[in-house]
Amino acid sequence: MNELTLVQLTDTHLRAAGEQVLDAVDTHAVLLGVLDRLRGGGRRIDAFILSGDLSDNGSLDAYRRLREAVEPVAAELGAQVLYVMGNHDERAAFGAGLLGLEAVDTARPHDRVLDVRGLRVIGMDSTTPGRHDGRLESEQLAWLAEELARPAERGTLLVLHHPPLPSAIPAAEFLKLQDADRLAEVLAGSDVRMILCGHNHMTAAAALGGIPVWVGPALAYRIDAMAPAGRQQAFAGAGFTRLDVLGDTVIATAVDAIPVHRIYDKDDTEVQERLSALAAEAG
Repeated sequence: MNELTLVQLTDTHLRAAGEQVLDAVDTHAVLLGVLDRLRGGGRRIDAFILSGDLSDNGSLDAYRRLREAVEPVAAELGAQVLYVMGNHDERAAFGAGLLGLEAVDTARPHDRVLDVRGLRVIGMDSTTPGRHDGRLESEQLAWLAEELARPAERGTLLVLHHPPLPSAIPAAEFLKLQDADRLAEVLAGSDVRMILCGHNHMTAAAALGGIPVWVGPALAYRIDAMAPAGRQQAFAGAGFTRLDVLGDTVIATAVDAIPVHRIYDKDDTEVQERLSALAAEAG
């Protein structure tokens, strides 16, 4: 039995009503489709983690549309919600539209901590106004170190928009989290079990100082990681991440959100009985 199940939705890139991303993608419709799927899936979801670039252009209308879509589904499922800033987001509108803040100091990052049944989820604002690459300021790293000084019952997930990783893809390398070694020093010896990121529009996995790093699939569109040399390509496509906490293990699974041809649809019991029979045959 899964102890905890969380869902990461990243790079939703919502715009105001009637607007599409790159004149090609109705990201609001994509989000609603994923939320309807999760609502009707019959599974417990303990938290939704939205890891940045939630708006495409920082508009207050986009944040209100996002909140109106996400929060009723979360309430229905009994799930908590964590919103994290991305480089396309704007701190004042983000704070007003998603966090319900009446006044926002745009010089201060939106860093938050969520307790999900003993699992600590820390969302950190890795943005700098006016820039698209990522960084964590010294004050943020000191705050993080203070938080991590107290271990959590089920450990910690750290959520950033910008991956703290090098990349062979030029655009991703240019826009990554800067000075990732400083973050690694703070995380050394802590109870952080995984670092969740978005930003790249390419699903990927690596490690920082031995801690797994997961770059979740974007909801808006996909970047081609194997584009022809000298070219950059983007394709229609959407996905999200299912996160399961099983004892000492955190499993991240990419889930396709675009229509696909179904090969089979069987009852769980039927599949388990078949697998059990195959295992018995194999001795």
